[in-house]
Amino acid sequence: RFIGSHTETPLHWASSCDDIEVLDALLDAGADIEAPGAVIAGGTPLDDAVAFAQWRAAHRLVKRGAQIALWHAAALGQLAAIEAYFAGSTLSERYPWGASRSSPPDKITVAFWCACHGGQRCSAEYLLDRGAELNWISVWDGLTPLDAAQRSSAVDLVQWLRSQGAKSAGEL
Repeated sequence: RFIGSHTETPLHWASSCDDIEVLDALLDAGADIEAPGAVIAGGTPLDDAVAFAQWRAAHRLVKRGAQIALWHAAALGQLAAIEAYFAGSTLSERYPWGASRSSPPDKITVAFWCACHGGQRCSAEYLLDRGAELNWISVWDGLTPLDAAQRSSAVDLVQWLRSQGAKSAGEL
């Protein structure tokens, strides 16, 4: 483990760098897939992978058994998991990027933002239909869902968001 401002493990580092080969080797050698200590809110390797848009690593971690929260499922386009959440299935209650459990932003809005961060239009549409706030500005980087989708180069998603009335933070 790193010792200092966070306590990341080698698995966190591999996840943050999208290094699938190292990630697999570490898990095969017994690394804790749910190890806390990420630079992102002290979370798991999956938290780091999603936050840093390391999509191959994020998908591999889920495939290898990482617990997912609604925001992970949204960012990864796992519509079945999102639908199961709304049907009453429980997902992990971890919050992204330092949102505290005592006063978290609305889970659906955060998941919607994460869907846009991941360029996942189907997830975004589903979550907007369930009450997500279209122009919420994230507490971690000051971006709206539209800004996050633009940063992810998700052209189709950006066009759809605009058609829904989405704005960038600079327009609000």
